[in-house]
Amino acid sequence: MEDVLTENPPPSRFFQEDLNNFVPPPEPLPSPFIVFSNPKPKLPLRPSLLIVAVSSPSLYVLHNLPSKTLLGTLILPEVPFSGNTIEPSLEDKSCNIYSYDDKNSILLVSVQLPVSPERSNIVSRLLIGQDIVPERVVILDSIQSRNFRGRLSPDETLAAKLETSAEKKATTTSRVNLDYFPSGSVIDGLSASLLSRCQIKNIRGTLVISWPEFGPSVIRFVGALLKNIIPGLDVASVNKDLDKYSSRTGVKKDAWLDSDLYT
Repeated sequence: MEDVLTENPPPSRFFQEDLNNFVPPPEPLPSPFIVFSNPKPKLPLRPSLLIVAVSSPSLYVLHNLPSKTLLGTLILPEVPFSGNTIEPSLEDKSCNIYSYDDKNSILLVSVQLPVSPERSNIVSRLLIGQDIVPERVVILDSIQSRNFRGRLSPDETLAAKLETSAEKKATTTSRVNLDYFPSGSVIDGLSASLLSRCQIKNIRGTLVISWPEFGPSVIRFVGALLKNIIPGLDVASVNKDLDKYSSRTGVKKDAWLDSDLYT
């Protein structure tokens, strides 16, 4: 006679997805929000330029820019504050919003926290179109090799762009002088959501993607790009001690120097 205590149980009559029906659904996450510093600025903010840094090189550049003022912080409730420092640091998991001038006409956003694809749309709505209504948006991100159609050499620095319809109609002299991102390659996540938000709101928007993801060479490119967009930008402090910046790619060639824009 079989021992019901020691014998393997018979197979379940339910499929795994049927068993999940008995599990209560997870509670919805609280919505993200922006906390502005005191004194609170008059909302909505209407900057002429909003720069959003997502890539590691662009975060490094924005972090080292002098003369910027902290305006507020975007809070994602699912991202803990533990480990963050009192003063802004590149090691923090944060999303700080800075003003680069006294009139709040140029705003800088450093996205140092992970934003899941499911939260990208709501974060992009917070940054564009509600409390912040910019005339022009420049998003800085890195090329993901898994999404790029073609070969990416670790010894070559590359950059490309995507634009909204409103940006394409702007005067040539004010636009970013880069080739378009090649057809067949994919951009996803927060950067794609931000650019889509610009398109929906008929805002001038440019997404600049660069390669490699790390290294002094691509940091110099980002600094030169921003200085071209904001002529009075002080990037001297960015290039200082740049060789100490950790690089995982061994960049040797500065391909963007072939462009007249950055010579």
